Amino acid sequence: MDNTGKFTGKAEVYAKARPGYPQAMLDRIAQAAGIGTGAEVADIGAGTGIFSKPLLSCGCRVYGVEPNADMRGVAERSLAAEDRFFPVAGTAEDTTLPGGSVDAVTVAQAFHWFDAQAFGRECRRILRSGGQVVLVWNSRIHDRDSVRENEAIMREFCPAFTGFSGGIAYLDDRIGSFFHGDFSVETFPNDLAFDKAGFIARNLSGSYSLQAGDPRYAEYVAALEELFDRYALDGIYMQPNETVAYWGRP
Repeated sequence: MDNTGKFTGKAEVYAKARPGYPQAMLDRIAQAAGIGTGAEVADIGAGTGIFSKPLLSCGCRVYGVEPNADMRGVAERSLAAEDRFFPVAGTAEDTTLPGGSVDAVTVAQAFHWFDAQAFGRECRRILRSGGQVVLVWNSRIHDRDSVRENEAIMREFCPAFTGFSGGIAYLDDRIGSFFHGDFSVETFPNDLAFDKAGFIARNLSGSYSLQAGDPRYAEYVAALEELFDRYALDGIYMQPNETVAYWGRP
């Protein structure tokens, strides 16, 4: 299935609403996967550049591989001043990068869209000897009441919804198979604070989300607003969240 068009028309809200990643996780993968000053990194499914930005802050030279023109355009504009960022119109399965050209591959919030087997072959082609792949998700903590109710709203209104983070935020067979069973995984606290506008935007940024003009859009947004009002304190909703990182050789 071609997933490259799922975020067309959502790039701006995605860039504004999607959260960043905890410094502890960034420090850990830098140490574990050799992602530091001078490293050449392919950030696959780079989207609007949310994960490319901290990679650049680590001193990396970053190839932001993104097939969706809307998403890639936002990354190009937001990171235009970065002379170590190179946007690439490629896919996870065909990056267009030269063989043996990068020290590491990163994927944030995107692996669940890939053909994992074909992506693994492409990683082995473009990675230098010893290079690792890092898979990262910001994941809602599913056993909290507010998250379960948020999920129920999605299931009621959004026919394309299959679960937050594509239903693969935690270890499943696809991740284990991708790494041939030999990988590391760590979880980092990362609760997220949203005002009402930010909370609504975060939900609207999902690939599965209804958009303005859809028949039940107003009812959908009203349900999200009601959820926010019940759980917010002093106008801020703290979304239970953690960042999960996996790394190893494909």
